[in-house]
Amino acid sequence: MTGDTRRHDDARRPGTPDADRLAGLVPHQAPTPLGRLVATVERLRREVLEAQAAADGRALVELAKGILIGQLNCTPAAAARQLDVLCRESGMSPLELAADIVNQASRDHVSEIAAEFVERTGAGAGTEGADPADRHSTVSVRLRTAESGVLAVAADTQAVAESLLTNALGPLGAVAVAVWAAEPDGSLALAGHAGFPPREAARWRHVPPGVSTVARLALGERRLVTLTDLDREGLPSIGRAEWPGGGRMAVPTGTGGRIQGVLEICWPQPLEPQAPQIERQVEALAELCARTMDASPPRDPAAADAVLPDVAELIDLAEGLQDPAVVLTPVLDSDGRLADFRIRHTGSRFVDPVGRPRGDVNGALLLEAYPLAAGESGLFDIIERVHATGEPFRAERMSLTALVDQIPLTSVANISVSRHGSAVLLIWRIQDETARLANLLQHAQRLGRIGGFEENLVTGETTWNAQLYELHGLPPTAPPVRLRELPGYAHSDDSAALGRFLRAVLRHRRPASVNLRLRRSDGITRHIRVVAEPVLDADQRLHAVRGAYQDISAQHWTEVALAATRDQLAHTEAESAERNRLALQLQHAIMPPTPPAIEAPGLRVAVRYRPAEIEALVGGDWYDTVVLPSGLIMLSVGDVAGHGIEAATGMVVLRNALRGLAVTGAGPAQLLSWLNTVTHHLAKHVTATAVCGLFDPRTRVMRWARAGHLPPVLVRGGEAEAFPLIEGLLLGALPDVAYIEREVQLEPDDTLLMYTDGLVERRDSSVQESLGHLVRAAASAAGDLDGQLDRLLAESRSDTDDDTCVIGIRVG
Repeated sequence: MTGDTRRHDDARRPGTPDADRLAGLVPHQAPTPLGRLVATVERLRREVLEAQAAADGRALVELAKGILIGQLNCTPAAAARQLDVLCRESGMSPLELAADIVNQASRDHVSEIAAEFVERTGAGAGTEGADPADRHSTVSVRLRTAESGVLAVAADTQAVAESLLTNALGPLGAVAVAVWAAEPDGSLALAGHAGFPPREAARWRHVPPGVSTVARLALGERRLVTLTDLDREGLPSIGRAEWPGGGRMAVPTGTGGRIQGVLEICWPQPLEPQAPQIERQVEALAELCARTMDASPPRDPAAADAVLPDVAELIDLAEGLQDPAVVLTPVLDSDGRLADFRIRHTGSRFVDPVGRPRGDVNGALLLEAYPLAAGESGLFDIIERVHATGEPFRAERMSLTALVDQIPLTSVANISVSRHGSAVLLIWRIQDETARLANLLQHAQRLGRIGGFEENLVTGETTWNAQLYELHGLPPTAPPVRLRELPGYAHSDDSAALGRFLRAVLRHRRPASVNLRLRRSDGITRHIRVVAEPVLDADQRLHAVRGAYQDISAQHWTEVALAATRDQLAHTEAESAERNRLALQLQHAIMPPTPPAIEAPGLRVAVRYRPAEIEALVGGDWYDTVVLPSGLIMLSVGDVAGHGIEAATGMVVLRNALRGLAVTGAGPAQLLSWLNTVTHHLAKHVTATAVCGLFDPRTRVMRWARAGHLPPVLVRGGEAEAFPLIEGLLLGALPDVAYIEREVQLEPDDTLLMYTDGLVERRDSSVQESLGHLVRAAASAAGDLDGQLDRLLAESRSDTDDDTCVIGIRVG
């Protein structure tokens, strides 16, 4: 453990820059009135803490004097002189000697821990050669001093917390301590604290039920919990902001098997796993703390069988319940630990799981009446947990096992366990399995549209259930239809199958089933499945037949509809495959995947086209390169929205329209404006994006415009960048749109890339991120034009399975 014993904010501790500033102690600055006031308050606070510690030590010494007075039968003055003599002879301090005297006289839990510590470490009070400060902080002194402080302020949990931190936990390196009280509703209340800032303590004064904290973890596990690093564990708790990476210890506090709360201890740094003797010391401190939290009056052992007022009220409550109820009270052993529960009362509606009368159970111990309840995760563990934590327990269909003449009998019950004062109320309702299963079977038959029958062939009696009458469309008063009469109610086409069924059951005496169409008296025909089995007597003669009818009309018509749907689906798939084949042929006829490079005056053009991997996703990507009569070269790339034959035909219309409009000599912006009119008015429900450029080989000037498409990328001197993103609405959205035109001066050996979104688009990235990846890839793809385009396609990160089109223009 660390030796850091700080328990206050740095700003309030003398010697720190903040405290010195407040106190007016910073060099070259005159003391301020506020600084003097802060220094005075800090000095008085230290004096109060020192006085409290001294008072706790004096209380321990006075307790040792009292023991000497009783043992030596002397006066107080003589006991004080004897204590001084023993201190000089042993070389021990008065506190160490007082702790040893109390340990020898008390022989309690604290003395056992001190003896265990000496045995394991070989260092006890009075060890020769030990450092005086270490001797002062021995286990006996710390625990006995803390005990004296606790007993002195037993009614004040806040003072108890301060005494524990000052006398016992501070020397262990702890900086703060919190005492939590477990409330009946499952919440936690901060009953006392020390070392935490007041504002932090006020913020944590109440923890609602169900909120996971360090204290709640210890309360739920009912044992000491050590957390090395609070931040790493991720649990909220008081003081986490002050010591975010500190360690924590939390241990439940309770007596007599009942937990009153939790003692939580805070260290400023990560806490390494502690030795068992340290954990025993912390548990002993928690036991001291529990004494101040136990508000119940002391019990007279002679009155152990008396009925307390809260138990009497609970008995009255149990008598008023409609369910069987049991009132239990804890039974403690000689060490004050929970050993069993006494069955104080069984309600008037109590039903023993194994049928014993109430008189045999009243007054018995729980484990004597129901020994199998002590099994792992059994009823006793549940009751013990509820009694300890106060959190109620509910369960449906829980198995209860009891011994009757050494034979285990199991029954199923709904269980409710709750704590009321010092007693526990157990309510159970034994379920009638026979009635439950019969009810379950009835609902299953109704939901499955199943009716049962039994036909006695000896007496001629036939028994139907209500569901079978409903399947036949007969009233409950009508005579049942016997098996031999069934052909008269079936469709004539089912006669052969029904005959085989009757021969198998009645003649060959083996189980059989048949599907038939049942014609009811109301004119409705139902599809029925009949299942029957023969019942043989002791002489292996056919005695009866029993079985069931099931209405499978819904299943039959579902199968018919499914068959029709499969046929329709197969036809639709064939049509779709043909449409995709035609679209793919059309696309490849116009734009082959790898056309030959185009040699034009002043530049070389290469194209790569990659169709969608899935034929059903054949899209409307298109490209075109043409030398116009004016000597200019038109370069264009576009993408029609959608997939399939519609997108492919729309692509053909727009590509050919742009090629025809280009011979007018208009600029790129005007060409896109005309193409938008064509798209909006002449193409049905088509929208598209496009980039159009006109390159002048004489001046190497490229004029371009865009309609909702990604901008071209220019590669020059090993560096690449995208053209500025100018405005331009996609084609077909509005009837009249004006587009903006820009000019770019190209240089020899420049490479210009025009492409569709299939090259860059990703589902998990924005368009700007994908475009940035393309720019970086284009800059690194050196070499000839064809190889550069091949590498761009190979390194494409697109995951949309869309068409991809790339035009590369190398300026000569």
